[in-house]
Amino acid sequence: MADESMTYAQAGVDIDAATTALKNVGDAIRASHNDRVIGGIGSFGALFDARFPEMERPVLVSSIDGVGTKTKIAAMVGDYSGIGHDIVNHCINDILCQGARPLFFLDYFGCARLQPDAFQQVVAGAAAACAAQGCALIGGETAEMPGVYNDDEVDVVGAIVGIVDDAQRLPSPGIDSGDVLIGLASSGLHTNGYSMARRAFFDVQSLSVRDALPGGMGETVGEALLAPHRCYAASLLPLVREGHIKGLAHITGGGLVDNLPRILPGNVEALIHRDRWTVPRLFQAIAEIGQVSHQEMFRTFNMGIGMVAVVSASHAAHVRERLLAAGEEAVVIGELRPGSGVQIV
Repeated sequence: MADESMTYAQAGVDIDAATTALKNVGDAIRASHNDRVIGGIGSFGALFDARFPEMERPVLVSSIDGVGTKTKIAAMVGDYSGIGHDIVNHCINDILCQGARPLFFLDYFGCARLQPDAFQQVVAGAAAACAAQGCALIGGETAEMPGVYNDDEVDVVGAIVGIVDDAQRLPSPGIDSGDVLIGLASSGLHTNGYSMARRAFFDVQSLSVRDALPGGMGETVGEALLAPHRCYAASLLPLVREGHIKGLAHITGGGLVDNLPRILPGNVEALIHRDRWTVPRLFQAIAEIGQVSHQEMFRTFNMGIGMVAVVSASHAAHVRERLLAAGEEAVVIGELRPGSGVQIV
């Protein structure tokens, strides 16, 4: 046996590279901080001022999620700049469904061998997304684990904590038959369904990320698949605070079919009219190439609807007008009636 000292870097973990990469995004991270953040980057635990005297009963709301195999598309294109936005916006939308606004966010970046450019693009993107929504990126973990991840794999996960006054917490107990469902347009797949999309475009159709999207408007497959996850907080939180929203459903994995029932009482059914909006070409292409049934598509993808708001019939026109004025594409996609579950007609 050779008399040679082993280093951690030789085993596949380069601490110095991780330290340098983090230092390079330090300014972007600090730009997301606000007066509630206590201390700087690098502490064992991130500190946040939790005084909310303006709230009668403040309730913390937490969520954790990942971007899944969207990272594989980013690797194929060579552009991770949107992935940080994806994970932050996904998590903010999740806690928005409880009526909460974001406070702080923590990220996880896992890989076999650190790719500094990919890491810096993801973290800088997450910091920018946090700053845009008044949320502080206060911590994170960079895990370099050869043998757990394959060499070209990247895993991105985020955890968020937000807050809501208990009196404004969603969903409201007043959700009932006759309420109207307003759908807010998505920007694409968001962060769900990429395994099926990759199979359709790359395995079945043998396309590359640089090929034109079949039947599209000139965008490439890669551009269509990497469209960042849309964040709805700025448009919806004012309406939530004013009491115009009874419930919100973030349409992620499981589609409309599985996500709407998560906010509905057991005695109402959501009736969705499929002809109320045009399903974006990206979803149509996946269905055509993969010969995927309507039922499977609506249970796998958001189908162009990223968030659904439940509102009373008397408030529906006002809410929709406000959403349109805020820059959202909003359409009445259905209503609630006696029954249970979701029916798409």
